[in-house]
Parts: sequence; structure tokens; C-alpha cells
Amino acid sequence: MSDSRTILYLVRHGATAANLAEPPVLQGRGMDIALAPPGFEQAEATRDFLASVAIDHCYSSPLLRALQTAGIIAARHGIRPYVDDELTECNVGRWEGLDWDTIRMRDADAYRKFMERPGEHGYPDGESFADVERRASAAILRLLIRHLGQSVLVVSHRVVSRVYLATLLGLSPNQARRVNVDNCSVSVIEYRGGKTRLVTLNAVFHLKHVS
Repeated sequence: MSDSRTILYLVRHGATAANLAEPPVLQGRGMDIALAPPGFEQAEATRDFLASVAIDHCYSSPLLRALQTAGIIAARHGIRPYVDDELTECNVGRWEGLDWDTIRMRDADAYRKFMERPGEHGYPDGESFADVERRASAAILRLLIRHLGQSVLVVSHRVVSRVYLATLLGLSPNQARRVNVDNCSVSVIEYRGGKTRLVTLNAVFHLKHVS
């Protein structure tokens, strides 16, 4: 890229068994599990979707599901993912591995507070949405500035992505649950002249043929 802007492709990892469970269960940073077979298919479809764009650098959460997704996409561009710990998933505390119905029954007061204001009342013994937003926004801004004039792939997680994207939409961490981020969705961010803007949110049309 010849102009002084950065293009960043923000991708959520492919699906895992926890995502595909009925009902799905929360997986924060405490569950470091691999992609499920459909998750590999999603990553491969995303690789093909992004094959025609320039990607100069790739950064990933240290968790296996993100690293596997990043490795599949980055290989097409002849690069390897660098691990950035600040891109790791939210610490969901004592709710790790539980589904929402179980959480509501076991931890009714904390569940209610989280649903009402997750920016302030976070996951018990874990992080709040505001905590995640602070570290994610700082990490992504650092990459946008570091690679000015280039393009970057970042592979992270649902909470990390939704709270960061919420800020670009003018929403607070308390409102971030309004932002949907599907497995292997692609959101495009542009940084130019010291300003960051959201170009594309949660693109998933490349996944329509994936089971």
C-alpha cells in the first residue's frame, strides 16, 4: 500500500466444540481447545475469501483456536502469525465452561448485573467488558500505528472483537452485547491521519456454504 493508512482485517476464530454445543458454553481464556471440523472449514473459507487482498502481517491471540485460524489464513500470504497476549479472550472467571441457563440459575444476581451493565459488572472472578476494551483497543491501535501504510490480519475472539468494534460504532462497553461477531467473520478497519474508522462489520457471506 502506497498511502499512509493501515487496513486491518479483524477475524474471530473458527468454531470449536464449545461454540457448537447445544446450548453453547462459555469459553474464555481457561479453555484452550482446538477448532472443531466445521471451524477448520470456516478458516479455510476465510483464507480463500482474503486470498486476493494484500496482508503484510498477522497477529493472533495465544489461544489454540485463534492460532489455528490465523495460521490457515496467513499461510496463503506467505507469512506466519505473531502472538500478542493482549488479543487473548476475556477471562470469564467462574462461568468458564457453563451455558447461560446454568449461569442464570446458579448465579442469578451476578447474571442480572452482568446482563444489565457488563462494562461495569464483569464475569465473576474475571474481567468486565471495560477491562477487555481497554487492553484490546490499546493493542489494536499499537498495531495500526506500527504498520502504517500496510495491511494487517488480527485473529481474536468474540468478546475482544465486539467490545473493540463497539467503540468504533460509538457504543459504550455496556452496550457492546448489541454487536454480533460470528465465528470467522471479517470486520475491516481503516486507520488514516490518526483516526480509526470501521469499514465493514461482521462479514460472513463467504461462509454461506460451510456446514
